[in-house]
Amino acid sequence: MALRVTFVAAARNTPQLAERFEDDRPLDHAAWDEVQRVVGELLPLAAAELRYCSPTPRSRATGDALGYAPLVQLALRDCDMGRWRGFTLGEAMAREPQAVDAWLADPRSAPHGGESLLAFIYRVGGWLDTRPVEDGCRIVAVAEPSVIRAALVYALKAPPASYWNIDVRPLSTTTVTGRDGRWNLRFDGTSASPQPSRT
Repeated sequence: MALRVTFVAAARNTPQLAERFEDDRPLDHAAWDEVQRVVGELLPLAAAELRYCSPTPRSRATGDALGYAPLVQLALRDCDMGRWRGFTLGEAMAREPQAVDAWLADPRSAPHGGESLLAFIYRVGGWLDTRPVEDGCRIVAVAEPSVIRAALVYALKAPPASYWNIDVRPLSTTTVTGRDGRWNLRFDGTSASPQPSRT
């Protein structure tokens, strides 16, 4: 029996706003406009039997705007960045350069006092592996790009360092099919904006 889980990346706020760790800002006007441009393409995913989202304001708002009425999943929250929460990468680097270097180099490290990259990947992967298995069941999950990157690393059984090499664009879709521990990646590729997203 196989599931089909489609991840939809949450809309991104104005590109001029720096991406911050565990960003809790709601969607701004520019992000709402982006969602409206793709609603026709992404609305059919509302037919999925199960609809979920990350607990961030922009993931919830993106899911609602697309007509999914998603159920919030705490396991799909962003990585716990401890004392770096709300910082940009540059701000964390300015304050604790050696700690940031250690965090980027070792997926088991958590010098910020929060969650390691490896723990984050396994948390998101655990959510994926525990979805109800019904043959042909379709699931849609609106999540932050970082969460989707973690899910892809887990699904592909890729080295944790490959997390840094995956770029997930706002409002893009990526589908994995399979079941507990046996996932295949399928590229769907919708993206409303040409701007890169790194979280």
